[in-house]
Amino acid sequence: MHTLTQFASTTTATGGIFEALGIDWKTLLLQMVAFLILVWLLGKFVYPWLMKSVDERRDGIEAATKAAAQAQVAALDAQTKVAQLLKEAQLNAADIVATAKLESVAALTVSEQKAQKRAEQIVSDAQAEITKDVLAAKKALYNETLELVAMATEKVIGKVVTGKIDPKLVSDAIKAIK
Repeated sequence: MHTLTQFASTTTATGGIFEALGIDWKTLLLQMVAFLILVWLLGKFVYPWLMKSVDERRDGIEAATKAAAQAQVAALDAQTKVAQLLKEAQLNAADIVATAKLESVAALTVSEQKAQKRAEQIVSDAQAEITKDVLAAKKALYNETLELVAMATEKVIGKVVTGKIDPKLVSDAIKAIK
């Protein structure tokens, strides 16, 4: 308590609290005016520019955040679409493979049918040719047989068989053999 009473007595004796603390009130007043002018100048010129810069930066960050969120949503949508398109492509590929298998089976069947028809045609042509050759061979054999029979008859009978007598003798000889 003693310090307070001493401080109070010093302030009243010399003229004020500012002098007791070692403060010149005129300098203090001048510093306060300079500080207020500095605050006014900063408020008028620096702070608006600084706040504008901060607001622009904040708006840019918010826009980038929104764009990133939209890009993420778009990427998810694109990924979903890609997966769906991939499934559709796989289904289409399976359909194409199935269709190709069916078409190849059909083409194979058609080829087999054509080959079968061609083989049948070749066989029928060959049979017709063989039948024709057999008939020709029979005819040639018949003619040769007639000649041989005529020669044999001539040797057995001793007469020359003429064209008029020949068919009758040949047919009689053939009937006798049978």
